[in-house]
Amino acid sequence: MAANQPLDGKTAIITGASSGIGRETAHALADDGASVVLAARREERLEELAAALETDDGTETLVLPTDVTDEEAVEDLVERTVETFGGCDVLVNNAGLERGAAVEDLETADYRAMMDVNVDGTFFATRAALPHLRESEGTLVFIGSFAGQYPRPTSPVYASTKWWLRGFAQSVSAAAEDIAVTVINPSEVRTEFGEDVSQAERFAAGEVTEPEEVADAVAFAVEQKRSMVSELDLYRRDKFSGF
Repeated sequence: MAANQPLDGKTAIITGASSGIGRETAHALADDGASVVLAARREERLEELAAALETDDGTETLVLPTDVTDEEAVEDLVERTVETFGGCDVLVNNAGLERGAAVEDLETADYRAMMDVNVDGTFFATRAALPHLRESEGTLVFIGSFAGQYPRPTSPVYASTKWWLRGFAQSVSAAAEDIAVTVINPSEVRTEFGEDVSQAERFAAGEVTEPEEVADAVAFAVEQKRSMVSELDLYRRDKFSGF
């Protein structure tokens, strides 16, 4: 563990921590000295990540398998974090799901799955963590998307959940003067969306944004002491070519 770490003594909860952006965010925050609480459904992956973090960074970890669509499970996630570490300084709302299809082709089950994870899951985690983030004057991070800023005809429901996320985050920020609230909007990332969709298979290395780049953006936002990164766009360099 390096000296003079900016997040030494801080505790961060990361949802969707088992892969991609969540996993790399755990590495980035642990490298900065934070204790990390790893939340996702795949316990085996979380245990492997926790072992790597403890070995590589000497950081304290807590593995709490959590389905963010389960309101009681999310409340337990936050409660156990506070019981274990004495508080909560950071929540990274990263858990997300994409089922790409035009409206007329989208199955109701896929529609509800995206709404349950991307909207309800974000709301449950934020609501549970807010009192503790107020107490610590902490940071609330939302992983948004390019799709939450520009029309996306190929997956309009997924895009709409990210538009909702941005509006929710900005409204929470307006009502919580003592909490830093950040939305990070990446374009395509070589990561997983749930267990069925993998952008890592769709794109070659170097073709789009890497999970590590998003994790670095999260760490940058969380490290701010007196200022707040309200919104940070992270697009691949050729994203607007051909517009």
